[in-house]
Amino acid sequence: MARASVRYSCQSCGTVHTKWAGQCGDCGAWNSLSEEAAQTAGPPSKSLGTRKGRRVELSSLSAKEAPPTRIISGINEFDRVLGDGLVPGSAILVGGDPGIGKSTLLLQAAAAIARTGAKTIYVSGEEARAQIRLRADRLGVTDTDVLLAAETSLRDILTTLDAEKPALVIIDSIQTMWSDTIESAPGSVSQVRACALELTNFAKRRGVAVILVGHVTKEGQIAGPRVVEHMVDTVLYCEGERGHQFRILRAVKNRFGPADEIGVFEMTGTGMSEVSNPSALFLGDRDERAPGSVVFAGIEGTRPVLVEIQALVAQSALGTSRRAVVGWDSGRLAMVLAVLEARCGLQLGAFDVYLNVAGGLRISEPAADLAVATALISSYTNNPVPARTVVFGEISLSGAIRPVAQSGARLREAQKLGFDTVFAPPRGDAKDGTDEDAVQIENFDELRILVERFDIEGAA
Repeated sequence: MARASVRYSCQSCGTVHTKWAGQCGDCGAWNSLSEEAAQTAGPPSKSLGTRKGRRVELSSLSAKEAPPTRIISGINEFDRVLGDGLVPGSAILVGGDPGIGKSTLLLQAAAAIARTGAKTIYVSGEEARAQIRLRADRLGVTDTDVLLAAETSLRDILTTLDAEKPALVIIDSIQTMWSDTIESAPGSVSQVRACALELTNFAKRRGVAVILVGHVTKEGQIAGPRVVEHMVDTVLYCEGERGHQFRILRAVKNRFGPADEIGVFEMTGTGMSEVSNPSALFLGDRDERAPGSVVFAGIEGTRPVLVEIQALVAQSALGTSRRAVVGWDSGRLAMVLAVLEARCGLQLGAFDVYLNVAGGLRISEPAADLAVATALISSYTNNPVPARTVVFGEISLSGAIRPVAQSGARLREAQKLGFDTVFAPPRGDAKDGTDEDAVQIENFDELRILVERFDIEGAA
């Protein structure tokens, strides 16, 4: 017979401890251990040791199977991030800060899919049905056949879904669901893991697309054990700054489409409206003649995006200079500053440095190195970058500028928006697919040459 025991699980990383402690020994989180009941297996029975398992059906790798028909919502940015629509039988996890627009976007997507004739069920464990209807009225989607439920019991929800046989189910949120087979509170590691596993198995077994909404921690990661992200097929993050109206839906994992794909939305009074040309939106209010302002040609997933990078280099009034970064890696900025000092002779140690990626977009690719260095040099020399210029390239520790992938796509996006000058590393196929007479490419193989160019123009 099973013997009940007590264990302590970390609410941040999911590590199980045999006794309580103030700090988790694995992730270092303080006051994150909570008591949970566990079952310790007793001695195995004779029947369990002799019973044979069911033979698993095997199939050849060369077997031909028709791909499943995707569910298209009609919201192009939403479908793009998923890989051209929802795959039946898939499980999607959507995370984001509170109030960023997750529930709003998913309710709009549910209404759009319901208009196609697919049965859609929206289950909320945080709001009453009347509250959801208020949001639907503001979004103008009350005329759709989305079925609503306000429930947290996983057993009741699965029983209802088995009877209704929907095409899409949205669970908002997974942290509010609870299973009566687990003796712990909703939102605990055990409950989140068990509920996510049951809903994922239901999606695979019934061929239903299930979207799970997840809360995030103060570090921006989805709350609960990381194993949940491994269970699902797709993980999406809804990003954005509260001071900006832009929202970025980013795929960090996708088994049915490209990872790191983004969809761009604008938060309005009537919901999330998709932005078909994010480059034009990010550069809408840019001052071309301001020192320290540079346009970076980046790649987000499969999409080229132009975004403004702003830098300010000012004399420090304190003994220790300050470094502040928004939208980029602070460690990468420290590396670029070190290369500028060691390889190019710019003495920036006594200056405060502020770097900002305009529009609330976060950039992670190394191709932004040259754009950041150009913005820093421009601000330091008080010399603006030539108008209608885009910059991209990776900087090595030796001061060399390395080529980056998909240069042709970056240049085509810049040319489409009227940019005629490019600062980039030398590459033979840099003008692939572009009009050579319309785009002037200035190649830099060393960062020192770019610094000399600004010094000459500043002296003139």
